[in-house]
Amino acid sequence: MDITFHGAAREVTGSCHLVHVGDSTIALDFGMFQGRRAESAEKNRVVDFDASALSALVLSHAHIDHSGRLPLLARHGFDKPIYVTPATHDLCAIMLADSAHIQEKDAEFLARRKRPVAPPLYTMRDVSEIMGRMVCVGYDTPMDVAPGIRATFVDAGHILGSASVVLECTEGSTQRRLIFSADVGRWGLPIIRDPRPPEGADCVIMESTYGNRDHTSVAEMPSELARIIRETAARGGRVFIPAFAVGRTQELVYDLHRLARSGAIPAIPIVIDSPLAIDATSVFAMHPEIFDRSEELIAAVDDLFHFNLVEYTRDVAASKALNDRHGPMIVIAASGMAENGRILHHLAHGAPDQRNTILIVGFQAEHTLGRRIVERRPTLSIFGEEIPLRARVEILNGYSAHADRNELQRWLTAVRGAGPRALPVHLVHGEPAAQDALAGLLRADGYVITTPERGARQEF
Repeated sequence: MDITFHGAAREVTGSCHLVHVGDSTIALDFGMFQGRRAESAEKNRVVDFDASALSALVLSHAHIDHSGRLPLLARHGFDKPIYVTPATHDLCAIMLADSAHIQEKDAEFLARRKRPVAPPLYTMRDVSEIMGRMVCVGYDTPMDVAPGIRATFVDAGHILGSASVVLECTEGSTQRRLIFSADVGRWGLPIIRDPRPPEGADCVIMESTYGNRDHTSVAEMPSELARIIRETAARGGRVFIPAFAVGRTQELVYDLHRLARSGAIPAIPIVIDSPLAIDATSVFAMHPEIFDRSEELIAAVDDLFHFNLVEYTRDVAASKALNDRHGPMIVIAASGMAENGRILHHLAHGAPDQRNTILIVGFQAEHTLGRRIVERRPTLSIFGEEIPLRARVEILNGYSAHADRNELQRWLTAVRGAGPRALPVHLVHGEPAAQDALAGLLRADGYVITTPERGARQEF
């Protein structure tokens, strides 16, 4: 029994790990690489294993860095089941279609500007093919996904439908229990339930995105958000928020709803300028069965995501018209790392204005536009033009849906339980600095830690 790490190895994006048990091979995730555009584009086009030889694929959740290359498998001979939770299926249906659409539109845009353009990674036909392979399975329901491999989804508390994956692997008389954390969420996030660590691992594949830092408390985020909005509105400016369409946008709308009800923010327009976020919000509304019923707003209102200040803009004309409106405003638009989508147009228009605020509310991978904003570079390259950054930059990392180092340790402690102190743990989904820092902490606590490179193969 062994694991080959094909993505999110010494980096955050491109999640993909192959698990080999006897004659069976399954994939855990098949996500998009993000970062330096030319480098990521090259990595995204390469499938560096025989996709036709897979027995199945188990998808942890719908975020593009975990699911975004699935349609590419359709072109490489993959014809087996993809196991997902019901909410992940519904989110993938809109996210993968949106990804194909964006690739096509970006190619058209660059072609009009007579810039070099590569063909889209995949098409809507590929998306349709891969969606037809998805099999929905609820939490805590064991499923035989391949000979010798039984999988169970456990709530990861990261986004709607997200799961850690428990693999019970049998080869001859040998049985091993492998746990894939996928992306571990945070305790206390709005809307969704807290992470539920599975126990009894023989080996763990664990994310390490924030392995070298602590987040601000989730409970402090609404008051900080309100402060930023009040200060920006007082300057007559706008708040631009690059936000993942799935998860982060809904959490922000939820908190803005609470703040508006309490009068903590001025009555200014809140615009969700993202067709994908609109569709994702509809998917959230379809799955109240996995909401955290202990939360006050969930108990108090019938519709979490619609109230008097919020507007949803779907068509391009309405998006462009926002630039002609006057006065303070909050604009939430994808993508979360500001690499594509409508947020680019808003940043190109609004970044030079010192009255405005760009609010960063999630992890920004190396070499993305979002990271350059976090670093407060004096200029931003957007659509091939150098745009001066004069707007204020604020960072609220408490909105991250990823566990910080203390929460990762909490999760892993629960996974180890009363088992052996020297539990083998492979750290993935993290930049080297974060992984190395977390590795040091975990080794001091007795864990046996590796930080595998892409292509590495490890027995378990």
